[in-house]
Amino acid sequence: MQQKPDTPKGRKSPKLKRMGLHERAAARMRTMIIRGELPPGSQTQETKLSKELGVSRTPLREAMKVLAAEGLIELRPNRSPRIADIAVEDISELFEALAGIERLAAELAAERATERDLARLRTLQTRMEGHHRNGKLDDYFAINGEIHNTIVRMARNTPLREAHETLISRAERARYLALGAAKRWSNSVDEHANILAALEARDSEAAGRLLGAHVRQTGIALLETLALKPKLTAA
Repeated sequence: MQQKPDTPKGRKSPKLKRMGLHERAAARMRTMIIRGELPPGSQTQETKLSKELGVSRTPLREAMKVLAAEGLIELRPNRSPRIADIAVEDISELFEALAGIERLAAELAAERATERDLARLRTLQTRMEGHHRNGKLDDYFAINGEIHNTIVRMARNTPLREAHETLISRAERARYLALGAAKRWSNSVDEHANILAALEARDSEAAGRLLGAHVRQTGIALLETLALKPKLTAA
């Protein structure tokens, strides 16, 4: 006798496929927003975005709901969604909170990281420095974010990691804009090297202090950058 499939044909698969589409669309749109390809204050054009992302309007709208929850898109009744502005008044509080979370994460990581964890971090640091030397900002930014996430995971504290994931999605666009300043980019490389050294030395106090200061400085650099580009903060 032929065994019946666990799930009836035609039910679960389409749902999973659609979820995959909207998640991929959200990831691509998130990158476009972070890199300024979809600038703050601009209205989204469903037809154009659907074609560019290779999805229909239904998964596109689901993707926009995800990004709206992250504060990157504003959904407006009877009007096209728009790319959210970077609110200057929220920057200080956001990076203050991130600095606190990452400081604690670094303190715990210095105590709990395995040698394999540290080796992984050294590899990422080397790659990031190479991208900096070659002027590859997008590649640098991707590795930079991976380093921060790796340190948080090294803390081995689930509530801490979940809190970080919630806030970091709101800060990605701001971090990218801040790193666009040449001086901040160079300073960031040096700061990361010092953080790695403290983690390798198992110096939890220094690791926490350095990473906390690093995150706060990124917020300060962003505010300075926004002061030169007032159009990004328009209501």
